Amino acid sequence: MFWLAIAVGGALGAVARFALSHQTYLWLGKEFAWGTLAVNVIGSFFMGLLTILLINKFAVSPEWKALIIVGFLGSFTTFSTFSYESLQFIQTGEWAKAALNIFVSVMACLIAVGIGLWVGKQFLVE
Repeated sequence: MFWLAIAVGGALGAVARFALSHQTYLWLGKEFAWGTLAVNVIGSFFMGLLTILLINKFAVSPEWKALIIVGFLGSFTTFSTFSYESLQFIQTGEWAKAALNIFVSVMACLIAVGIGLWVGKQFLVE
């Protein structure tokens, strides 16, 4: 049952990632890796928040934790796409875009997971 939970979460996360990324590119264009940045920052925030909620606030089974954290969020965020897009910028000589993508992605995701943890600790845990 544990493996099935991860598979279901992964399938849902992949669809959600595609939908959000696709919509972000429609809104902001494809000149920069906006879609990947959006899913990684949002996913990082929810990784922090849901980790606190599922561990400290709600009595959630290990299968549900696996579905949400490992399956859904693991599939929703996409380090491999971030890496590919950064390399594409480098290969096309767009060094400033590559550096910006790497710096902003890493820093924004670290900040987002930290904020998610903080929000969970401050407002959602008794």
